[in-house]
Amino acid sequence: MLDRDTRRTLEPPPTDSGDDESWLTSYLDVLTLLVTLFVLLLALAPPGGENSQRREQASAGVPAFSLTALATGIKPRHSGLEPAFSGLSIPGVDVSQGQASVTLRIDDSLLFASGRARLTDQGRGVVASLVDVLASFDGQISIEGHTDNVPIATSRYPSNWELSAARAIAVLRYLQGQGLDAEHMRAVGYAATRPLESNATPKGRAANRRVELVLRRVSDAGRATAAR
Repeated sequence: MLDRDTRRTLEPPPTDSGDDESWLTSYLDVLTLLVTLFVLLLALAPPGGENSQRREQASAGVPAFSLTALATGIKPRHSGLEPAFSGLSIPGVDVSQGQASVTLRIDDSLLFASGRARLTDQGRGVVASLVDVLASFDGQISIEGHTDNVPIATSRYPSNWELSAARAIAVLRYLQGQGLDAEHMRAVGYAATRPLESNATPKGRAANRRVELVLRRVSDAGRATAAR
């Protein structure tokens, strides 16, 4: 038999399980820190996508839609508009750009006989030339009738209010007959309340007699409200 000192020498040294697993605690701490870092990075990152771009454009005062897509095929008669308006030039049809809209302004002499609200053959041709552009637009189209301040009093149109509204409706009905969705259009009569020029001269009164097609984008909130 081996003596006590020999057995003690041959026995394996005692192990400390706590020391062997100490590395696991440090590893878990590192993982926790990494997860926390990723969470912070996600929280600080700006939201992406189209909505973010629109918000940035709105904060910078830039219209949230492209005029190129809005009115492709229209050629402006005034300088300052985007050159993408090309391909269509009709005498008497004017194009103007607002902050969030594009207006097609048509002289009433191209559309109607004096004191009437029925589209002439020429008027139907003018409106028909705009159908393709309007059909490709998915926003709101406001058709607005305007007159000069010369009173009208007939059995059909007791005042310029009725005449301007009837002319706007006539254009709307024609566009509807060409396949445009009436839910995206509205007809408004302003009579002589929104003159472009002074009604003191024949030239000014002629400029004020017009029909305007105002193209506006509709936000998601606007579509939801309109659907109710």
